[in-house]
Amino acid sequence: MKNYGSIENLVEEDVLRPMPKTTQVLIRVQANSINPVDVKTRQGKGAANWSSINPPFILGWDVSGIIEEVGKSVTDFRRGDEVFGSIGFPGLGQTNAEYVVANADEIVLKPKNTSHQEAAAASMAGLTAWQALSRFVIPQKDERVLIHAASGGVGHLAVQIVKALGGYVIGTSSSQNKDFVLSMGADEQYDYHSAPFEEHIEPVDFVLDTVGRDTAERSLKILKHGGTLVSILPQIDEQMQQLAREKDINCFFSLMKSSSQDLAHVAKMLSQRQITPYISDQFKLEELRQAHSLMELGHAVGKLVINVSA
Repeated sequence: MKNYGSIENLVEEDVLRPMPKTTQVLIRVQANSINPVDVKTRQGKGAANWSSINPPFILGWDVSGIIEEVGKSVTDFRRGDEVFGSIGFPGLGQTNAEYVVANADEIVLKPKNTSHQEAAAASMAGLTAWQALSRFVIPQKDERVLIHAASGGVGHLAVQIVKALGGYVIGTSSSQNKDFVLSMGADEQYDYHSAPFEEHIEPVDFVLDTVGRDTAERSLKILKHGGTLVSILPQIDEQMQQLAREKDINCFFSLMKSSSQDLAHVAKMLSQRQITPYISDQFKLEELRQAHSLMELGHAVGKLVINVSA
């Protein structure tokens, strides 16, 4: 990425293969995926707001591939291992490439029954969903959980995670994605275009917001006393916190952080088929611009995957 801005700033170039430090591994990339934060960062927002990173640099955080080299201090992996993860976040990951270096504590072994494409698709989205659902208050069995944008990358995996935990899931989406949301395991789907959701959805115990401030604030109206709202967007300010306190509601912002410990939970659910990422479209590495254009529209269902071969 040469400069912040449009997709024209994404340029294909040959660069030197990175060298792993003692606590890192070199991965030959097989697949990666893009997320809304890729687009936002390209535009000069997203990770550009909370990390001091300036172009030129390689975008991307999700990766699934094969270990090519192992740093001297790394004992958990060896050459030839198939691994995956969302690396370097909230800093740089640089996975939109044929080779990438990763810290050993940010990756895990890829489940044998999971393809590189599925593993890449489940990396950041799976970690974001798992951390948001487990970091503060874990939804309990039979609790009512409202997941906004349930057809999106994070949302559709969050639906599956909550169902694996035994919760009752209501997912919001457009009407055209109703069947998809229900197929992911949601007990109910609500069309957010039809009428304000807060006027029609019965009280819930937990809300996962993946949309924004207005949606999060309106969600407070249907949360039970003692309930929990977690947003993955950095819009939970003091005013929002005060509104939540007045209603005896827990309110948190969850920023995903690369972690092999949390990723191990995602890997276990993948291996047990408790979660399966839905891949709506696949691109070649040289088609990264097209993938960004599609993601930028904001209506992608599930995940967009980039296939890479070194």
